[in-house]
Amino acid sequence: MILKQTVAALGVAAMLSACASSFKDPGSIGQHARGAQPRFDPSVPPMQCVPYARKKSGVKIFGDAYTWWGKAASLYETDDEPQKGSVMVIKGYQNEERAHVAVVRKILGDREITVDHANWGNDLKTQLDTPVMDVSRSNDWSRVRVWHMDSQRYGGRVYEVSGFIGPDARSSRGLLW
Repeated sequence: MILKQTVAALGVAAMLSACASSFKDPGSIGQHARGAQPRFDPSVPPMQCVPYARKKSGVKIFGDAYTWWGKAASLYETDDEPQKGSVMVIKGYQNEERAHVAVVRKILGDREITVDHANWGNDLKTQLDTPVMDVSRSNDWSRVRVWHMDSQRYGGRVYEVSGFIGPDARSSRGLLW
């Protein structure tokens, strides 16, 4: 009896693992797509991600990064797909009141972009052309991995993405806000 239950349990486990294995997490790949040249930018003075993203993108939202997505809805076009110049908002960076914003530099493919951003490593440094890979099961940019400069591979942590802001402002009778 125990042998039959064990065999049945192994059969169910095999079927479930076959379903799960149909999705291969591209974030486990050590290489990024061609066209990215991740590097630090020593010409930019030390700064946080918010002032850097505001300056680089032209998106005029103020306040902590975790407030950007909520504020953007009435001011800027928002989307769940990246476009060049848009601001990616990563939510829950370390806790619910921490987020990160980065500016999309290039679209490398359906599941890979590069971003320019500051203070990603809590070091106030600016990184250019940093690869970011969509690792969501449905290819909807809701979950990403970010290139880790020191190890020269994608980081092990998966981050939740609120979406992408701008770069175009909404207008109401020709006036912003």
